[in-house]
Amino acid sequence: MNPSEWFSEISNELWPGQCFSLKVKKVLHEERSKYQDIKIVQSESHGVVLILDGIIQCTERDEFAYQEMISLLPLCCHPNPQRVLIVGGGDGGVAREVAKHPSVLEVHQVEIDERVVELSKQYLPFMACGFDSPKLKLTIGDGFEYMKQHEGAFDVIITDSSDPIGPAESLFRESYFELVKRALKPNGIICSQGGSFWLDAGHVRETLDYCRKHFPRVTYGLAAVPSYPTGQIGFFIASLNPETDFREPARKFEDKEIDQMGLRYYTTDIHRAAFTLPRFAEKALNP
Repeated sequence: MNPSEWFSEISNELWPGQCFSLKVKKVLHEERSKYQDIKIVQSESHGVVLILDGIIQCTERDEFAYQEMISLLPLCCHPNPQRVLIVGGGDGGVAREVAKHPSVLEVHQVEIDERVVELSKQYLPFMACGFDSPKLKLTIGDGFEYMKQHEGAFDVIITDSSDPIGPAESLFRESYFELVKRALKPNGIICSQGGSFWLDAGHVRETLDYCRKHFPRVTYGLAAVPSYPTGQIGFFIASLNPETDFREPARKFEDKEIDQMGLRYYTTDIHRAAFTLPRFAEKALNP
């Protein structure tokens, strides 16, 4: 890739017939790690961009929308989320947001690719600052094995994965939801990256159905992230507590608290609105 070129996110498997492109000012880093291709570029309009296996993971311009929502939707649905596990999230963005929640005492994170962590610290310090929290304990390893060794340990488990191909494919199967259920404390809550119903509502519905086999309360929430395909991303959110009301957060932040935490996307009103789906999506995703 020459500095004057455009990066185009092309995937015939995930979003056939369309792509999102960014003009690149400079390629900051390229390598093949043990697990995936890693590219970090300085774009003309979206700041620094992290790309794994040819797919944009985050951009400096809009990453906060995704990080705040995947973190605070589940945390604010739980009445007292003291012990949290993050699976994936090697850029540090989710850790950054989880550590802000006043109730959270411990953040445990397991990321399989150490190079993503190291390169994020070098090129994405605005996200990798999440690793600096004294609440955080980072483990480099396999999330499946980690959870098998920590049954009944966490109030909230957040899975910050890439899309359902390659290394992350197994995170969208029924066996994964069975595993995360066992790693939760009673009344625990999970949240996972859930793709977009604009691209493949059938796959989203299939994954929701896998989740419904193991959790009494399951839903799908939305966030707007312009640099993701379709400009929207969804989240699978589930609770072991059948009384959980996802639309009404158990923890509500005042405007002053939101400003003190440095939140730029999440509010209590945004939380409520995240679970209001377009009619066609509501019919496609729910039994």
